[in-house]
Amino acid sequence: MKISHIFAAAVLLTLSACNADTNAGSMSDNTAKQRVECSADSLYSFVEAQTAFGARVPNSEAHSKCVEYLSNTFKRYGAQVTLQAADLTAYDGKTLHSTNIMASFNPSNANRFLIASHYDSRPWSDEESLKVDAAKPVMGANDGASGVAVLLELARLISQDTTITAGVDLICFDSEDYGVSGVENSFCLGSQYWSRQTRSNGYKARFGILLDMVGGYDARFYREQISDYYAKDIVDMIWRGAAKAGYSSLFINEPGGGVTDDHYYVNLVAGIPCIDIIDYIPGRGFPDTWHTNRDVVENISKETLQAVCNVLLKTLFLINN
Repeated sequence: MKISHIFAAAVLLTLSACNADTNAGSMSDNTAKQRVECSADSLYSFVEAQTAFGARVPNSEAHSKCVEYLSNTFKRYGAQVTLQAADLTAYDGKTLHSTNIMASFNPSNANRFLIASHYDSRPWSDEESLKVDAAKPVMGANDGASGVAVLLELARLISQDTTITAGVDLICFDSEDYGVSGVENSFCLGSQYWSRQTRSNGYKARFGILLDMVGGYDARFYREQISDYYAKDIVDMIWRGAAKAGYSSLFINEPGGGVTDDHYYVNLVAGIPCIDIIDYIPGRGFPDTWHTNRDVVENISKETLQAVCNVLLKTLFLINN
């Protein structure tokens, strides 16, 4: 994953706001008719399936197998799948053979929403103290696979409930974690590319939600500050819905840090209001498994995954009306 940046209010005010009418404030729980439920076991199995390939580092066999698995799984659930292949240049000059994956439901509906996560994993464990451990790639059970597991579970549930007629695009970004601190724009290469292409091809979405590290045992989701700047009404909607669903101890309605994540480029470049649900706790920072050899499936919480998925599923039913 990327290095976080804590944004002071004065810094945030220098950013260009991308305003859009989301109508989030008009959404009411009374309009939701939820018929399906997120399965903790299903979510966990999706994390297991991804990590079974190994570390999904760009240009690796595990990465290629994961692309095939994700594409086929989304198709099995009835999604229209688009693969956006691109050769992206990393900070060190290496060419990364990258593929963004978009799974679309109800593609003819112009009223669209996007939910995204990255599926690649980091090529080295730079938070390990020993060099022999730091040289190993990160398995990325939480930092990557957890968010994608939620996307796969949402696809499974959408395929079971024909009352969801809104246009939903589930996007798996690539080459997010091949970067280094201090080199501007070295992270999030896949979302940068997608955002540039999106701006030129005319794709529109009312808003987006990014998921990053949403499966930790000690996870807490504070209001990420770039999200609050670009799409405060969406943050309000999600955190309010989480509280009504009984998850206020997980979704903390207080300011967190500002993180340069995929949503930053979706906002700044694509011009789509997008928020980030990410485990970053003020004073602690990222989880202790972040960028280490300990980011494995055994450290994934079914309960956390299910809670996040339930909040997103609730949101789908709300925006469906």
